[in-house]
Amino acid sequence: MADAAGGKGSAVRDAYARAGVDVTAGDEAVARMRAAVESTRRAEMVGGLGGFGGTIAIPAGYREPLIVSSTDGVGTKTAIATALGRWDTIGIDLVAMCADDVVCSGAEPLAFLDYVAVGRLDPGAVAALVGGVASGCRDAGCALVGGETAEHPGLMEPGTFDLAGTCIGIVERTEMLDGTAARAGDVILGLPSSGLHANGFSLVRALLAKWEIPLDRPYQEQLARTLGDAGRDAALAAEPAHGLATVGDVLLEPTRIYARHLLDARAALRAAGHDLKGIAHITGGGLPGNVPRVLPADLGARLDPGRWTMPSVMTLMGALGGIDDAELRATFNGGIGMIVVVAPEAVEIATTALPEAIEIGAVRAAAELGGRYLEGAS
Repeated sequence: MADAAGGKGSAVRDAYARAGVDVTAGDEAVARMRAAVESTRRAEMVGGLGGFGGTIAIPAGYREPLIVSSTDGVGTKTAIATALGRWDTIGIDLVAMCADDVVCSGAEPLAFLDYVAVGRLDPGAVAALVGGVASGCRDAGCALVGGETAEHPGLMEPGTFDLAGTCIGIVERTEMLDGTAARAGDVILGLPSSGLHANGFSLVRALLAKWEIPLDRPYQEQLARTLGDAGRDAALAAEPAHGLATVGDVLLEPTRIYARHLLDARAALRAAGHDLKGIAHITGGGLPGNVPRVLPADLGARLDPGRWTMPSVMTLMGALGGIDDAELRATFNGGIGMIVVVAPEAVEIATTALPEAIEIGAVRAAAELGGRYLEGAS
């Protein structure tokens, strides 16, 4: 079929289509996602969708700004979304994995770029994926300044996809959090997670396959099968929103985005003459793998797991896999998606600014703990 220009350009597109790449579908996907991208616009954003690169200005007021960047994906959680044909939430996970890393340096998330790879380009599905990214960007306060959608016929199966993203943040050099500010005696506060977030899904998928658990099974039924009626009732009492959910719904619960709340809390602390001394995003490696990263080398963390409740989905995975709670906290987030370190005298202000925060432990000398991470009541 010839295009309006009459020929060769159309022939090239037709040849590409015969190879499995639908350029027209790509154009339609871009058109569909335009409004979602525009909804994330910040005053600093220059230009719009369609350029060869995203452009954003440094916000006014910085004297010595530092650029902080983080790139990540959502791992094999994409396989759950693919199996369910649900595209609307996993983009939120993508932003969370990057923006909540950036804020650990004290940086404000400023701009985001995404990369979507698909086996066959379905404009509606891609628009939903990018719509989720845009939703996450709005929550994090950053602009979605650009990205790329790539169709990979022959490499990826139709209906499958992968996501990656990069968040760019900015922080004043004198306000950067670099893991040196904490002192022995400081308090560790934990912010609850919304569930599994986007880590540990290779294990989750292996357990689902081993026990032949369908994603459309009612979640409360699976809890009863694995944990018994009492376990189910206790789980649903703590998490009533899961009462009508399926197993797939619970697994796809999007990662909580903490960035703006943490920046607001830091502003409140600084106004009162205090500050956050460290922020750790609890992702791969769980609590023991991430909490020590924001402490000086001679200090460690003592956490009391009895002070918070592990989400039922992690308890379920532990029961299915014969995994004890300590290993669950080292594999998943254990129910704590982010921790912050504050001085004892700043706890009241911090918990007022972060109402969900739970005092879960304290900073101690590593020599006293016998290492840099220890669990147990203090």
